[in-house]
Amino acid sequence: MLVERDIDAFLSADWSKVAGDFVEEGFIGIDGRHNVSPDKWRLAFPSLNAYCNEWLRQAQDFARQSFGEDPRTAIFTTTTLEDIEIEGDMALARKKFDGSLKKTDGSVDVLKWQTVYYCRLHQGRWKICGFTGYLPNPMGEA
Repeated sequence: MLVERDIDAFLSADWSKVAGDFVEEGFIGIDGRHNVSPDKWRLAFPSLNAYCNEWLRQAQDFARQSFGEDPRTAIFTTTTLEDIEIEGDMALARKKFDGSLKKTDGSVDVLKWQTVYYCRLHQGRWKICGFTGYLPNPMGEA
């Protein structure tokens, strides 16, 4: 849910492909604003609907851009999800982006951030109940 399905849904700007991966009740999303200091982080997504709206905006903006390489391959190449901690019916998953995506105009989009997802076993499967995202990668020192 956090890599292949997420990337494919984003590239097609189709929220319905990932809607079932979230727990709506109590969902919370924190925007780390690419800053190591929690003092700078913001409660940007106090509900799943708020996050969905921003996700769709970003996906639609991305779809309008022109790339000099296959975006799916580039995003998969930059994405790692190697660290998942599970305690009972809760989990912490760390997804990191470290790379770039070439555009047809010669510019490059740098993909270098990380997200910590809060997941829980909900109705028989793992789902996302919140996240702290848009964090620097690596975090560095506060």
